[in-house]
Amino acid sequence: MNAPPPPKTPSTGDLAGVTNEPAEAEEDLEGPACVMVFNASDPSGAGGLAADTTAIASVGGHALPVVTGAYARDTGEIFEHFCFDEEAVTEQARAVLEDIAVQVFKVGFVGSPENVSAIAEITSDYADVPVVAYMPNLSWWDEDKIEDYLDAFRELMLPQTTVLVGNHSTLRRWLLPDWSGERNPTPRDIAKAAAAMGVPYTLVTGIPLPDQHVENVLTSPQAVLVSEKFELFEAVFTGAGETLSAALAALLASGSDLAEATSEAMSYLDRCLDGGFRPGMGHILPDRMFWAQPEDDAADDGSDPDQPLDEETLRAIAALEAPPHDHRH
Repeated sequence: MNAPPPPKTPSTGDLAGVTNEPAEAEEDLEGPACVMVFNASDPSGAGGLAADTTAIASVGGHALPVVTGAYARDTGEIFEHFCFDEEAVTEQARAVLEDIAVQVFKVGFVGSPENVSAIAEITSDYADVPVVAYMPNLSWWDEDKIEDYLDAFRELMLPQTTVLVGNHSTLRRWLLPDWSGERNPTPRDIAKAAAAMGVPYTLVTGIPLPDQHVENVLTSPQAVLVSEKFELFEAVFTGAGETLSAALAALLASGSDLAEATSEAMSYLDRCLDGGFRPGMGHILPDRMFWAQPEDDAADDGSDPDQPLDEETLRAIAALEAPPHDHRH
C-alpha cells in the first residue's frame, strides 16, 4: 500500500466539518459555509468565477471569489486571457482570510505559473483546509504557456490538493503522457499518477461508455469510492466541469463527507445539464439555478395561457394587491 500523501490527506470522514477559524470570528452568527475560489472572470457566464459563484450559492454555500484574470470570450470559444499578477491575487486572498473562516479552497484556471505558486503558498499556510482543484481543457491556449502552467500546477499545487477534478482525456494527457498500454488508463491509473504528486483523491469525469452513456468516478489509488453513470446529452456544453467542482467544494464545506458530497454534486450537475440553455450562438450552458425557474402551471392544469382572465378572477387579484409602501414607520 502506498504511503499516505503529505499535507492534504484527510479521510472522507475527516472532510466533514473541517474549518479554519480566524482569530476574532463571530461564532454565534451561523451562515452558509464559505469556499474561497481562485479563478478567472468570465463575461459570458459560461465558466470561470461566474460558474463557481452560482453553483456554490445554488447548493447552499457562500463563495469568496478571488479574481486571477479575465477571459475575452463568448459562449462558443475563448479568444484571449488577461492574467492578474501574483501580488494582486495574494492581496485579495489574504485580506479575506484575515476576516472570514474558509472551509474549503477551490482552485480553477489561474492563468500563470506565478499565480499557481502564490496560491500554493496560501493553501500551505492553511494546511487543515481541504483543496478542490479543477483542471480544465487548455487546448485554446498557447502551447508553450500550457506546458509551463501544467508543470507548475503539478509541482506546486497538486501536493496541496485534496481532490483533483478533471475530464478523463484531459487528466490522461496531463498525468500519463507516456501511456502506451493497449487499453485506456482506468480512473485508478490516473489516481495513482496524481497520488505520486500527493493527491489522495481524484474525480475523473466523462469516461465514455457504450450506448451513449458516460461514467464519473471518484477514486483513490487503492479503491473506487463512487462510480455513477449518466446518459450523454446530445449537446455541446461549456462550464460543466467548473459547475461540478464548485458544487463539490461547497458540499464538502457544508459538512458532507467526500463520497456523499461527490454523489450529490454529480446529481446536481446532471440536473443543471438537463435544464441547460443557449443564451447566445455558441454552446449550451448548465442552468445552475434550475430549481429557481418558474414552473409552467398553465401547462400542468390544461388551461390556455392566451385566454383572458374572467371578471371574477380579476376582482380577486385586485383585492389581493396592496398599494406600494402602504405602511407606517
